Amino acid sequence: SAESFAAQTSRPQGERHLEFARIEHSPENEPMTSSIPPITAPTTDAVAQDFVAFAVQAGVLRFGEFKTKAGRLSPYFFNAGLFDDGAKLGRLAEFYARRLVASGLPFDLLFGPAYKGITLAAAVSVELARMGHNVPYAYNRKEAKDHGEGGSLVGAPVQGRILIIDDVISAGTSVRESIAMIRAAGAQPCGVTIALDRQEKASENGVDAPHSAVQFVQRELGLPVVAIATLTDLLHYLRASGDANLGQYLPAVQAYRDRYGVAG
Repeated sequence: SAESFAAQTSRPQGERHLEFARIEHSPENEPMTSSIPPITAPTTDAVAQDFVAFAVQAGVLRFGEFKTKAGRLSPYFFNAGLFDDGAKLGRLAEFYARRLVASGLPFDLLFGPAYKGITLAAAVSVELARMGHNVPYAYNRKEAKDHGEGGSLVGAPVQGRILIIDDVISAGTSVRESIAMIRAAGAQPCGVTIALDRQEKASENGVDAPHSAVQFVQRELGLPVVAIATLTDLLHYLRASGDANLGQYLPAVQAYRDRYGVAG
């Protein structure tokens, strides 16, 4: 089979959206659209491995000892704010676009929650347009304007099926706030796409939860989450890199996964 996607034209003029479809090559060469799984997490694959390598080389994924928002000491740190020039941001957008194509998730608009999501929504929209698929995007202001166009939403009209884009999901707060804004605009959130799924237990009032923040979004909020890569992919990269300097961090990252990790 091969992956492809095409813009659909069944909606009224002026409305734009993407349909991602999996094409099976039958004798008649008729396309068939696959069903969308409720949970979309990559297995270790070329896209994930390339992304992890890129993040390490760009200095975005670092190793050492870092305190997380939950107060844990993590042996690695992913800081998407360090995709801080045109080349790195463009490459990042390419990875998001490739993962979205493979996911089969249809959407009408990219929504980037302030602040990191704003840049991501714009960059991925540009990359999809470069590939021949012009997707609108929008984002929110932290504080609503009372002059000019006013309001808290900026960009294309928020309507139809909305895909939320962010770097990671730490506590799910940004996703819940985005869902509220999207629904208030009369649109429907249809999923979330992130760069890295840390696959670790959420912290609720200082207590480890049995689920991760990503699993909460999937199971409790009912939204599929499409990640470019996961902690499992990072572990695979450290094992397979052949780099002694990187390999020294494998035991600590594996121990962290054993202590705080979730299945899936």
